Amino acid sequence: MKKITAILALLLIGATISCNKDWTTEQYEQYISFKAPINGDGITPIHVRYNPNGQVNYELPVLVSGSTNNDKSVLVHLGVDPDTLTAFNDANFQNRTDLYYKELTDNYFTVPDTVSIPKGVNSNTVKLGFTLKDIDLVNKWILPLTIEPAEGYTPNPRRNYAKALLRIVPFNDYSGTYSATALKVYLKGEEGGSAIVKNTVESYVVDENTVFFYAGTVDENKGDRGKYKIYAHFDEDKREVTLYSDNPLMNLQVNQTLNYSVEEVPDELQPYLVHRYLTINNIDYNYTDYTSVANSTIDYTIRGSLIMERKINTQIPDEDQAIQW
Repeated sequence: MKKITAILALLLIGATISCNKDWTTEQYEQYISFKAPINGDGITPIHVRYNPNGQVNYELPVLVSGSTNNDKSVLVHLGVDPDTLTAFNDANFQNRTDLYYKELTDNYFTVPDTVSIPKGVNSNTVKLGFTLKDIDLVNKWILPLTIEPAEGYTPNPRRNYAKALLRIVPFNDYSGTYSATALKVYLKGEEGGSAIVKNTVESYVVDENTVFFYAGTVDENKGDRGKYKIYAHFDEDKREVTLYSDNPLMNLQVNQTLNYSVEEVPDELQPYLVHRYLTINNIDYNYTDYTSVANSTIDYTIRGSLIMERKINTQIPDEDQAIQW
């Protein structure tokens, strides 16, 4: 019995030594990848602070995969990849070309041709520059990037690793996703009856103090959504919101003065986390839907309030990273 125990112990020691030796050599291929996790839509939103007066940078990580440290200096070649975006649109939207993501035009961005990853280092960041003044966010802009094959490395062959479909989302203090459960959409003249309620309303940057959102139940899935933009300008002195439209066919009528409030509340369990609540009150407007039904119009009344929460990690200095999107 003692002899059997001794043999088993020797076998166990041998196996342990063998396992330890395994970890000194690379277990996987050292591929090159982007760190660009996708959302439920299959794309990667990146948030950049809107700046009308110059360029804003976003640092996109580039990684060396593997079980050991990078064993050589690598010069990674980058490129814009419209073919991947075309294939993505075709696969997801077929003939609904009005819903296609659009390739971000080169007047809005700069991308370096290469990024270096030194020996012994497993990642670096590529600095993407964005100049987004006057960009129209009715279009769903995508910057499609790829890691180009080159001598000295292999782009990761797995799907969504060597490619990145970056949806560009500029933000200001008032843009983002608002909870809309307290906002009611009525047929005009039937405000005492049943209402349509959306879960959320998305707002998009126009300038530093202005956003736009879509009227009523219109959202990004409506092909002619651009005809139903409502602008909201935030007056920081009066704490008022002015709604207006540049489309007279909408017949936008604002029935009372809107105001807004901002409240910041520290998290009870994580004191470094701050909840910033922006509430828009007294929403009351009418508009006309003149495209949904041929040769007919539908008038709506919208009443209620909207609230947006931002969770901000005060320990992170970069604003786009500090906000938990």
